[in-house]
Amino acid sequence: MQVNVVIEIPQGSDVKYEIDHKTGKIYVDRFLYAAAHYPFNYGFIEGTAAPDGDPLDCLVISREAVTPGAIVRSKPVGALKTVDEKGEDTKIIAVPYGNIDPFYSDIDDITQISSPIRNEIEHFFNHYKELEPEKFVKVLGWMNKKEAEETIKKCSVARVV
Repeated sequence: MQVNVVIEIPQGSDVKYEIDHKTGKIYVDRFLYAAAHYPFNYGFIEGTAAPDGDPLDCLVISREAVTPGAIVRSKPVGALKTVDEKGEDTKIIAVPYGNIDPFYSDIDDITQISSPIRNEIEHFFNHYKELEPEKFVKVLGWMNKKEAEETIKKCSVARVV
C-alpha cells in the first residue's frame, strides 16, 4: 500500500504545527511544554478521516527532516494505538515509499524497525503532553502492518493506492 503523507511537523521540532484544511496555511498550534522533540516527520494521510474527524495521523521514519506542507509518498508498516483526552488516536507508522530513502526501502513491517527506534517513538508519545494542563496520552500498544492497513482503509474517504 502506498499513501501520501502531508508533513506538518519536521523531525527534531519541538513546535507543533497544524495545516488548516480549508486554507492550506500552516499555523503554529503550540510549543511543546515538555523537553521533547518529534523523533520523526509527523503529519497526516491524505484522503482519510479518523474517529476524531481529523485526517489519520502518520509518523514517517526517515533520516532527514522534511519541510512542513511537503508530501512524502509512504509505505505503512505498523501503527501505535494511543488514547488521549479526546479519545482514540492511532498513529500510523510509515517509511518513505520505494527508494525515496534507501535506508528504509527494505522495511515491510514494524517488527523490522529496530527496538531503539520503536522505544523512542513510544517514549515520545507517552510523554510529549505531560506538562500540558488537562492533556494526556496513553500508549495502548503496537499494531502490525496488516492492522495498520485495515485502519487506513476503514478511515479512507478517498481512494488509497
